[in-house]
Amino acid sequence: MPCPSFTVAGPEDFGPLRALLAGREEAADDAAEKVRRILTDVTQRGDEALVEFTSRFDCKTFEANCLRVSAEDIAAGRAAVPASDLAIIEEAAHNIRAFHAAQKEQSWWLPSADGTMLGQIVTPVDAAGCYVPGGRGGETPLISSLLMNAIPAQVAGVPRIAVVSPPREDGTLNPYILAAASILGLSELYRVGSAWAIAALAHGTATIPAVDVVVGPGNIYVTTAKRLLIGTIGIDMIAGPSEIAILADSTANPAWLAADMLSQAEHDPMAAAVCVSPDAALLVAVCKELEKQLADLPRNDIAASSLRRFGAVVAVPDLNVGMELINAIAPEHFELCVADPWSLVGKVRHAGAVFMGHHCPEPVGDYFAGPNHVLPTMGTARFSSALSVATFTKKTSLIAAAPSYVAAHGAKIARLARLENLEAHARSVECRFKA
Repeated sequence: MPCPSFTVAGPEDFGPLRALLAGREEAADDAAEKVRRILTDVTQRGDEALVEFTSRFDCKTFEANCLRVSAEDIAAGRAAVPASDLAIIEEAAHNIRAFHAAQKEQSWWLPSADGTMLGQIVTPVDAAGCYVPGGRGGETPLISSLLMNAIPAQVAGVPRIAVVSPPREDGTLNPYILAAASILGLSELYRVGSAWAIAALAHGTATIPAVDVVVGPGNIYVTTAKRLLIGTIGIDMIAGPSEIAILADSTANPAWLAADMLSQAEHDPMAAAVCVSPDAALLVAVCKELEKQLADLPRNDIAASSLRRFGAVVAVPDLNVGMELINAIAPEHFELCVADPWSLVGKVRHAGAVFMGHHCPEPVGDYFAGPNHVLPTMGTARFSSALSVATFTKKTSLIAAAPSYVAAHGAKIARLARLENLEAHARSVECRFKA
């Protein structure tokens, strides 16, 4: 068996699977203390610390003048990418932009007959930072991360967007990252990564001005830096290992289901891939397909470890119990691989994103369709949402009270203030309606 097998009759049996998935918390070891020292160092020494860390871990010949990517380098990166690939990136960017444009909120006002005006002002943050992981030394450029993080900020109207990404051994960024930045019209790029890049974005250095919100995936050091800096900056979320849960019926293709499970398992040994079905024969077929497809998968060592530790096939009595289990898991990605997904989608309460039917595998959303692929993990879809335009905006309440309002309600307001023993609050109102 490539992964554990479970049989559940109802919610009383959900515990073992939930415990298995909860065990994926990355062991922080001493990451928090290391990151605290990095944050302090960057705060105190700025660019000097960035150069020291980058030359130690990424590029031995790195110098301060290498931090900022020049316009010429961005143009050269774009020129190095085949036109056919540029066209694909442009189309994906268009789809992502169109989806997020629908999320944009407007300021609103609620006038009253007495002249009082209440409302909410929606404004973008002044500056956002987008972290783009290096991806195997920069040789597997995470283009989609840049698109998914920067485009919502642009739609929100953020006037300044800074992109950081660790350099390759030769001190360059992958041309595909530069090309994607060029397509988006981004010009502020820095060759710097890990926790020190997050520190620079949060506190600022001579070369990298501070931002208000930092988004983007990363390793345990990036994630820990973001967590420690909450309050100094806004962040997208504390993301854990990737995960997928599939609810399938007898109409599903076991080869497709196995491929979908592997699409997440290949990410990380801590990733989770779960297939739930009332069809026991289908689950057996899925396991056979997993073994078959693992054999020639380039990242089969990672995928096999992920499936062995955190994969599962789960037999349920019917699709309704399956849906209850899915909501209990609250997966990052949820595929409804059933004959009629629309009959079940109304029962989805907790999932980062839902993929409908047999022809909508998770990578459709990861790269191209438009919805954001930065999604809540580790069960946090119970209370949190995908990265969106709202990540880069803030809402300011507006209260415009007419004299008649204070005259009519001032005594009540003062009474509430005195119940809280806040006399100055009461007097602040009373001085406006008492002679």
